[in-house]
Amino acid sequence: MDGAEVKRLEDVAKDKRQKAKKRRISVEEKRLRKIYENIAEDQKGIADGLIRRAAYMRVTLEDYEIDLDEKGYVEQFTQSEKTAAYERERPVARLYNTMNRNYQQIVKQLSDMLPKGDGEGDKTPKQDGFDEFMNRR
Repeated sequence: MDGAEVKRLEDVAKDKRQKAKKRRISVEEKRLRKIYENIAEDQKGIADGLIRRAAYMRVTLEDYEIDLDEKGYVEQFTQSEKTAAYERERPVARLYNTMNRNYQQIVKQLSDMLPKGDGEGDKTPKQDGFDEFMNRR
């Protein structure tokens, strides 16, 4: 197998991974849209962008997690053959930590947009007056 054939096979594999990632992102977007479907109409435009970013981030974070599980958070690194190698944090570990923090912020923003009702299907606890009673004391 010559270099051109190897390159072509690598390109095909890369294309398959990219298509699979796009499908995973689409599935995650649909899942999030279902969760956040009751957001107020005036916030849906903002929520749409956040949902798209959150879906991308979650899928990417899952990929980073696989990489980190397989290769670890640290690696041996050296600037040149003349210097001793030392252990350093892998760049993907830093990317993972930053993206995870940003993902958590986006999910919090989306969750804060959800209506704060007290209906039967609502998952927020109903107010029973206890807090109000305690604050009067």
